[in-house]
Amino acid sequence: MNALEELAEIEAVKNLRIQYSHYFDGKQIDALADLFTEDAICEFGPGYGGNWVGKAQIRANFAQYAEAEGPPYGVMHAVTNPLIRLIDETTAHGRWYLLDLRTTEGVENPLILFGIYDDLYHKVDGRWLIHRTRIDFLWPKREYHGPREL
Repeated sequence: MNALEELAEIEAVKNLRIQYSHYFDGKQIDALADLFTEDAICEFGPGYGGNWVGKAQIRANFAQYAEAEGPPYGVMHAVTNPLIRLIDETTAHGRWYLLDLRTTEGVENPLILFGIYDDLYHKVDGRWLIHRTRIDFLWPKREYHGPREL
């Protein structure tokens, strides 16, 4: 893969994580679920339902959380500082800073949490999808695991 192709692949992975935030915050749960492989795993810790395994469970759990968070964009998952590494033609690793913010009026403190997404992506039928995602929570309660071993 030449440098230009590598940059294009990295941008595609970045777009995937950005779509995740927009779809979740905008309550587009079906579009959100379609960003995952069929056998995906979300590792969100015991405070968020433990491991969510498979696309059907991921969709159902995101629907529950989306409803609990209020109106569309009542919560915003701002992701920054992407660190993307292509492992091979169909596998990539990514880490992102997460700033989770409440946007509803009357909230004294809009900060919900700070964390780091640690992701594995697979390219399936020419499209990058989330295969495994984990949140390392940094604040208000620290549950940090460090970078995923590959």
